[in-house]
Amino acid sequence: MKAFVVTLVALAVLGPQIARAEGGFKVEPSMLTDWKTVYGQVEAKDSIPARARLGGTLVELSVTEGDLVEAGQELGRVVDAKIAFQINAIDAQIAALESQMANAERELTRGEELKSRGVITTQQLDALRTQAEVVSQQLEAQRASRQVTEQQATEGAVLAPVAGRVLEVPVAKGAVVMAGESIATIAGGGFFLRLSVPERFAGTMKEGDAISIDTAAGEISGKLAKIYPLIEGGRVNADVEVADLNSEFVGARVLVKLPLAARDAILVPAEMVKTHSGLDFVIVATAQGPMERAVVPGPMTKVNGQPMMEILSGLTGGEEVLAHEH
Repeated sequence: MKAFVVTLVALAVLGPQIARAEGGFKVEPSMLTDWKTVYGQVEAKDSIPARARLGGTLVELSVTEGDLVEAGQELGRVVDAKIAFQINAIDAQIAALESQMANAERELTRGEELKSRGVITTQQLDALRTQAEVVSQQLEAQRASRQVTEQQATEGAVLAPVAGRVLEVPVAKGAVVMAGESIATIAGGGFFLRLSVPERFAGTMKEGDAISIDTAAGEISGKLAKIYPLIEGGRVNADVEVADLNSEFVGARVLVKLPLAARDAILVPAEMVKTHSGLDFVIVATAQGPMERAVVPGPMTKVNGQPMMEILSGLTGGEEVLAHEH
């Protein structure tokens, strides 16, 4: 008969380790982590609305829910028909001022010639020069006003504020929108799990704790990144960072196992516990030879990938457990 010795060592990060030796499984108390299973919800770090910077009609809309977009990508276009009329009005004012400017420059040139012959006074020449400068400034003001109106027309493009996934598009093409109205909501900046844990467990959680997450692809690990100090409705919110989190569905719920407490436990390899006649037994080496002992098993756990069974009653530690003969 070949057997092994199990030594369970309490380690804060690695968990209990199994040491093998000739002759049997020697069981020693170890620290076992109690896990609390809760639901976590996939959330985006940044959820930012792409807003219309201009009021008008949404004439283009190029995205829908679920699309991936890049920062600065054009999502739609808003057109305000009044802007074209405003530009035409400004162009007419500019044309009128240009005519006034040309006339003022001719009057100033003529006044300078008359002043050189002594026909008009210096005061009259200064008045002509001032009139030309006023018209020139009015012309510059209208040209600047035209640039402002042209800039407003370019702001009809609705741009993605961040790179990410489109979560919501609350408007449709052809809708009339106001300046500042949300055209789409973008989730970006990465994704995390948001937990809502009963407040009685708040004192047992610590930032940096390793977290186990059950997914369709199997179990993955994460890290408790942040615990929020505000308790609402008897629950504490916490965030878990996960490297390979599936972000296809934002708001999806997944099972998360939180390490809430550590306690002493007796563990033996699961294959060393046998059931017959409705009772569970292990074989213990004694001075009189191998003897069966009835035990009360607890939940199953894994240590370094090996299935281990907690023994609630029947073993106290220090015993040498032998393998069952086949």
